[in-house]
Amino acid sequence: MLQPFVHVSLLIGSSELSGRYAPSIRSDREKECMASAMQDLDQFVREALSRGCSRASIDKALTDAGWAPEQTQAALTGYADVAFPVPVPRPRPYLSAREAFLYLVLFTTLYLSAYHLGELLFELINRSFPGIVSSYENGNPKNIRWSIATIVIAFPVFLLVSAKIGRELKQQAIKRQSAVRRWLTYLTLFVAAIVLIVDLITLVDSLLSGEITMRFVLKVMVAAAIAGTIFGYYLRDLRRDEASP
Repeated sequence: MLQPFVHVSLLIGSSELSGRYAPSIRSDREKECMASAMQDLDQFVREALSRGCSRASIDKALTDAGWAPEQTQAALTGYADVAFPVPVPRPRPYLSAREAFLYLVLFTTLYLSAYHLGELLFELINRSFPGIVSSYENGNPKNIRWSIATIVIAFPVFLLVSAKIGRELKQQAIKRQSAVRRWLTYLTLFVAAIVLIVDLITLVDSLLSGEITMRFVLKVMVAAAIAGTIFGYYLRDLRRDEASP
């Protein structure tokens, strides 16, 4: 009598398990399909170059076939444009623990320096234009000391690591395509863009409410200058990376 119920419970349990793990299975299959597609693309480009097809004709053929321009360019730039009987592959970027460490230190010290530079300037503005709300808003000596200490330590470390990475990029240009470098750079662009957007929203809101003061305007300008400088520098850096083969 219990056998039918056991059979039904096993079916229910198996369906629940399959439903629970279905997303991960689909994700693995999608990754496999994507990897297979990129291998097919790389093989096609290699064979086309070996037969003497021009890069422009290969690019047009792949574009007409529906490949994205980024995928096409990535496949074409994977082979050096040199005179040789067979296609010569370029060195491909790879991720190392040392590289991840350097970029994490670089961007962490950048964030610390930018944040505490803003805090220091805010405190100086509070002291120059004291309010009547609270003593905290009129400048806190402890905050000033902490911001100065952070900048004195973090900013030189940022400059040293940045110089070291810059020398390595000049020696090995392929490192510009590092995955950890691009991810952290785009993350920095995202944070800087959010700061700029929130800064502008706050400014417009204060203009509409008529609560504009000199202290407020200076703080908005400080936040916009710091975020805008970081955003502009790393956006230009990314564009240089994309322009280089």
